[in-house]
Amino acid sequence: MDWFVRAFLKASLTWLGLGVTLGLTMAALPALVIYRPAHMHMNLLGFVAMMIFGVAYHVIPRFTGHALFSTRLAGAHWWLSNGGLLLLTCGFLAMPYANREAVICVAIGGTMSALGAYAFIFNLWRTIDGRVMPLTVSPLTQTVRPGLPLATNG
Repeated sequence: MDWFVRAFLKASLTWLGLGVTLGLTMAALPALVIYRPAHMHMNLLGFVAMMIFGVAYHVIPRFTGHALFSTRLAGAHWWLSNGGLLLLTCGFLAMPYANREAVICVAIGGTMSALGAYAFIFNLWRTIDGRVMPLTVSPLTQTVRPGLPLATNG
Protein backbone atom coordinates (compact mmCIF):
# COMPACT_ATOMS: atom_id res chain seq x y z
CA MET A 1 0.00 0.00 0.00
CA ASP A 2 1.41 3.41 -0.96
CA TRP A 3 2.28 5.84 1.84
CA PHE A 4 -0.34 8.38 0.75
CA VAL A 5 -3.11 5.74 0.77
CA ARG A 6 -2.22 4.81 4.35
CA ALA A 7 -1.91 8.51 5.25
CA PHE A 8 -5.38 9.30 3.84
CA LEU A 9 -6.93 6.38 5.73
CA LYS A 10 -5.29 7.36 9.03
CA ALA A 11 -6.18 11.03 8.52
CA SER A 12 -9.77 9.96 7.85
CA LEU A 13 -9.94 8.08 11.14
CA THR A 14 -8.32 10.98 13.00
CA TRP A 15 -10.81 13.48 11.58
CA LEU A 16 -13.66 11.12 12.49
CA GLY A 17 -12.45 11.01 16.09
CA LEU A 18 -12.15 14.79 16.23
CA GLY A 19 -15.56 15.32 14.60
CA VAL A 20 -17.31 12.87 16.92
CA THR A 21 -15.65 14.47 19.95
CA LEU A 22 -16.78 17.94 18.89
CA GLY A 23 -20.27 16.56 18.22
CA LEU A 24 -20.47 15.04 21.70
CA THR A 25 -19.26 18.29 23.22
CA MET A 26 -21.93 20.23 21.34
CA ALA A 27 -24.58 17.75 22.54
CA ALA A 28 -23.47 18.17 26.14
CA LEU A 29 -23.18 21.96 25.90
CA PRO A 30 -25.80 23.22 23.43
CA ALA A 31 -24.35 26.75 23.46
CA LEU A 32 -21.41 25.32 21.47
CA VAL A 33 -23.67 24.72 18.48
CA ILE A 34 -21.91 27.79 17.02
CA TYR A 35 -19.16 25.31 16.06
CA ARG A 36 -21.44 23.32 13.76
CA PRO A 37 -19.54 24.32 10.57
CA ALA A 38 -16.30 22.97 12.04
CA HIS A 39 -18.07 19.76 13.12
CA MET A 40 -19.61 19.28 9.67
CA HIS A 41 -16.32 19.84 7.83
CA MET A 42 -14.41 17.53 10.18
CA ASN A 43 -16.87 14.74 9.42
CA LEU A 44 -17.57 15.32 5.72
CA LEU A 45 -14.25 16.61 4.38
CA GLY A 46 -12.20 14.98 7.11
CA PHE A 47 -13.71 11.54 7.49
CA VAL A 48 -15.80 10.90 4.38
CA ALA A 49 -13.68 12.62 1.72
CA MET A 50 -10.31 11.45 3.10
CA MET A 51 -11.60 7.87 3.24
CA ILE A 52 -12.83 8.12 -0.35
CA PHE A 53 -9.50 9.60 -1.47
CA GLY A 54 -7.48 6.83 0.20
CA VAL A 55 -9.64 3.97 -1.02
CA ALA A 56 -9.88 5.41 -4.54
CA TYR A 57 -6.11 5.82 -4.83
CA HIS A 58 -5.75 2.18 -3.86
CA VAL A 59 -8.50 0.55 -5.95
CA ILE A 60 -8.91 2.66 -9.11
CA PRO A 61 -5.52 1.69 -10.58
CA ARG A 62 -6.29 -1.96 -9.86
CA PHE A 63 -9.82 -1.78 -11.28
CA THR A 64 -8.72 -0.02 -14.47
CA GLY A 65 -5.46 -1.88 -14.98
CA HIS A 66 -3.66 1.46 -15.34
CA ALA A 67 -0.80 2.72 -13.20
CA LEU A 68 -1.55 5.73 -11.01
CA PHE A 69 -0.72 8.80 -13.07
CA SER A 70 1.39 10.51 -10.38
CA THR A 71 2.31 9.43 -6.87
CA ARG A 72 3.92 12.84 -6.33
CA LEU A 73 0.62 14.57 -7.07
CA ALA A 74 -1.18 12.16 -4.72
CA GLY A 75 1.26 13.11 -1.96
CA ALA A 76 0.76 16.81 -2.64
CA HIS A 77 -2.97 16.17 -2.55
CA TRP A 78 -2.66 14.70 0.96
CA TRP A 79 -0.78 17.75 2.25
CA LEU A 80 -3.13 20.23 0.56
CA SER A 81 -6.29 18.50 1.75
CA ASN A 82 -5.25 17.96 5.36
CA GLY A 83 -3.48 21.31 5.77
CA GLY A 84 -6.41 23.06 4.16
CA LEU A 85 -8.94 21.29 6.34
CA LEU A 86 -6.94 22.11 9.46
CA LEU A 87 -6.93 25.82 8.56
CA LEU A 88 -10.59 25.69 7.57
CA THR A 89 -11.56 24.06 10.86
CA CYS A 90 -9.47 26.47 12.94
CA GLY A 91 -11.08 29.35 11.07
CA PHE A 92 -14.58 28.04 11.79
CA LEU A 93 -13.70 27.53 15.46
CA ALA A 94 -12.31 31.09 15.70
CA MET A 95 -15.15 32.71 13.74
CA PRO A 96 -17.21 33.73 16.81
CA TYR A 97 -14.21 35.48 18.38
CA ALA A 98 -11.89 36.84 15.68
CA ASN A 99 -13.70 37.67 12.48
CA ARG A 100 -10.86 39.03 10.33
CA GLU A 101 -8.34 36.32 11.16
CA ALA A 102 -10.98 33.62 11.02
CA VAL A 103 -12.16 34.69 7.58
CA ILE A 104 -8.57 34.61 6.31
CA CYS A 105 -8.08 31.08 7.74
CA VAL A 106 -11.33 29.88 6.18
CA ALA A 107 -10.44 31.42 2.81
CA ILE A 108 -6.92 29.96 2.70
CA GLY A 109 -8.02 26.59 4.08
CA GLY A 110 -10.93 26.33 1.69
CA THR A 111 -8.70 27.20 -1.26
CA MET A 112 -6.13 24.59 -0.24
CA SER A 113 -8.85 21.94 0.19
CA ALA A 114 -10.29 22.78 -3.21
CA LEU A 115 -6.85 22.57 -4.85
CA GLY A 116 -6.40 19.15 -3.25
CA ALA A 117 -9.74 17.99 -4.66
CA TYR A 118 -8.79 19.28 -8.12
CA ALA A 119 -5.47 17.40 -7.88
CA PHE A 120 -7.42 14.23 -7.03
CA ILE A 121 -9.77 14.68 -9.97
CA PHE A 122 -6.90 15.31 -12.39
CA ASN A 123 -4.79 12.42 -11.09
CA LEU A 124 -7.59 9.85 -11.24
CA TRP A 125 -8.88 11.10 -14.57
CA ARG A 126 -5.42 10.63 -16.08
CA THR A 127 -5.15 7.25 -14.36
CA ILE A 128 -8.45 6.04 -15.82
CA ASP A 129 -7.32 7.06 -19.31
CA GLY A 130 -3.72 5.99 -18.68
CA ARG A 131 -1.33 3.35 -19.82
CA VAL A 132 -2.23 -0.30 -19.41
CA MET A 133 0.03 -2.08 -16.94
CA PRO A 134 2.43 -4.64 -18.37
CA LEU A 135 1.45 -8.28 -18.05
CA THR A 136 3.44 -10.44 -15.65
CA VAL A 137 3.57 -14.17 -15.01
CA SER A 138 2.51 -15.19 -11.53
CA PRO A 139 5.25 -17.34 -9.98
CA LEU A 140 2.68 -19.35 -7.99
CA THR A 141 0.10 -20.17 -10.65
CA GLN A 142 2.15 -19.59 -13.81
CA THR A 143 -0.76 -17.55 -15.21
CA VAL A 144 -0.50 -14.26 -17.02
CA ARG A 145 -2.04 -11.30 -15.17
CA PRO A 146 -1.67 -7.52 -15.06
CA GLY A 147 1.32 -6.29 -13.11
CA LEU A 148 0.98 -4.18 -9.98
CA PRO A 149 -0.01 -0.59 -10.73
CA LEU A 150 3.08 1.50 -10.04
CA ALA A 151 3.43 5.13 -11.09
CA THR A 152 6.15 5.66 -13.64
CA ASN A 153 6.31 9.44 -13.83
CA GLY A 154 6.64 10.55 -10.28
